[in-house]
Amino acid sequence: MGVLHLKLSKLTLLGATVIGLCQPGLAAELEVTHWWTSGAEAAAIKVIADAYSQSGNTWIDGAIAGAGGVARPLITSRITGGDPMGATQFTHSAAMVELIEAGFMRDVTELAETAGWKEKIFPQSLLESCTFEGRLYCVPSNIHSQQWLWLNNAVFEDNGLAVPQNWAEFVAAGPKLREAGIVPLAQGRQAWQLQLTFNVLMVGIGGPELFLKVYDDLDAEYAAGPDVAKVFEAAAQARTLMEGGNVQEWNLAAQMLVGGSAAGQIMGDWVQGEFTQAGMVAGEDYSCLPGLGEHEYITAAGDAFYFPKVDNPKIVAAQDVLANVIVSPETQVAFTAAKGALPVRGDVELVDATPCMEKGMDILKQGHIVESINTLVSPDTVARVTDLMVEFFADPSFEAARAQAEFAEIIATAD
Repeated sequence: MGVLHLKLSKLTLLGATVIGLCQPGLAAELEVTHWWTSGAEAAAIKVIADAYSQSGNTWIDGAIAGAGGVARPLITSRITGGDPMGATQFTHSAAMVELIEAGFMRDVTELAETAGWKEKIFPQSLLESCTFEGRLYCVPSNIHSQQWLWLNNAVFEDNGLAVPQNWAEFVAAGPKLREAGIVPLAQGRQAWQLQLTFNVLMVGIGGPELFLKVYDDLDAEYAAGPDVAKVFEAAAQARTLMEGGNVQEWNLAAQMLVGGSAAGQIMGDWVQGEFTQAGMVAGEDYSCLPGLGEHEYITAAGDAFYFPKVDNPKIVAAQDVLANVIVSPETQVAFTAAKGALPVRGDVELVDATPCMEKGMDILKQGHIVESINTLVSPDTVARVTDLMVEFFADPSFEAARAQAEFAEIIATAD
């Protein structure tokens, strides 16, 4: 991937010079928790940490291994237990809304108004996801989408196969890949990844209307019907294609693609950072199919940073500095390049972006965006769907029809 440059409508930082925000006597240590621990993720968070440290404050890294499924409850427990960190990475979700409602999180509306975030951040849904009762409670850091199928081009070409252009072609290539000793679909076995796989199929195979009828309208009858049955059939296909790939972490599954022992992976666009670190070139060494090449719709939620309420004025001032660092143009360009993400600023133009990043930007500009399950239903409902997917993908004898019936029951009692 080429070097990313930035093009700004104005030559000023967002709000103010970052160094200038740190007033004399207010420098502080700020503990920042996050779950970015893979190679590309660690490089990305270092971009923010280094930029923040230039302000004269001290970054205390609070990395939590195990991804969001492990980190979210630990972060929540610390905040509710009276031992808050200074700032934390988190996803836009109903779980964070509960902390906001309980009064644990800081309102950053005035900071956002002073810095002009509303005029700069795109799409506006990123700020809407941070908003509760008209007030802003987080700083969007990047745009991530989940609905991608990633392919190692050489694996197909070396086995006399055309690189698939959609899910149907990928499934059709499975048997020949098996004959060559290749795992068709590398998926980590952690619970959140299995839920992600299913919900990517919901959008990619079923389409955005299906996804919203199920998770937004909570239409249980529809969830039990023939349209959703096609999604479960695809999930059963995915389960078969996954056989033999017994890794847990998503980045280890990505390494199977890098090494050529697997052909494809369903994962968010953050996986691109791992390919870049391995020296792979998008469009040449690997391909990306948004919406599985079927329905090119993506989520535009990504990550954000939240700030627990604290009494220490030095910590509050340090939170302000970090917030402005995150959305500054320079940080956005370097951070998203390392992370394999898209920037949250509409006035930042990525030059020499990969074809996959360009696809993502085009989809956003077209407005082909769907909400995440995490913002549509409660954490309890997400957990129940996740548990079902863990059971389904672990047991080849678990019939798709039975799984769909249990899924429909979850939707019938969802909130």
